[in-house]
Amino acid sequence: MPRFLHVGCGPHTKANTTPVLAGQEWQEVRLDIDPAARPDIIASMTDLSLVAPGSMDAVYAHHTLEHLFAPEVPVALREFARVLAPDGFAIIGVPDLQAVARLVADGNLMQPAYVAPAGPISPHDMVYGLGSAIAEGRTYMAHRGGFTAASLTEALQAAGFAKVVCRQQGFNLTAYALRQPMPDDLAIAWARSHFI
Repeated sequence: MPRFLHVGCGPHTKANTTPVLAGQEWQEVRLDIDPAARPDIIASMTDLSLVAPGSMDAVYAHHTLEHLFAPEVPVALREFARVLAPDGFAIIGVPDLQAVARLVADGNLMQPAYVAPAGPISPHDMVYGLGSAIAEGRTYMAHRGGFTAASLTEALQAAGFAKVVCRQQGFNLTAYALRQPMPDDLAIAWARSHFI
């Protein structure tokens, strides 16, 4: 049975990942720094030494990388690549700073941009982290870095991913990163058929 590492999943489960991973054929291994999230593995994204090299078929990290300091991001992405099987892939979701910047340029910093399960999300939340969580002392919710499609693609390629397809979806960027090389047309078709 194929396995995927669900990174920094908090209260989320396989059911609210991307459809291809939510299927019954995938075994979810949950990783988080917060024991209260009851993950399978308590560890940092920058140190996945508890996960054997090549033992995962996929890595799913949605809204986690922005919580790292900039120098930590390449380390985490190399760890993602290390734990993947040679034909594995990663799905990375982060806030799109360019989409958020357009809202801020229009004078909207605190007004809700959309409503998430956690409540209304403002551009301020997307740039700095969920303000209510930070006010409650959960400082790991703070955002310490930001991404554009170009910077996310470049970071994944530098970490050893052979092919990256990055798509803007609302206020989010989603990158589909393959460990093995694949021609552009096949990689785009693959990403579209599985995830878009």
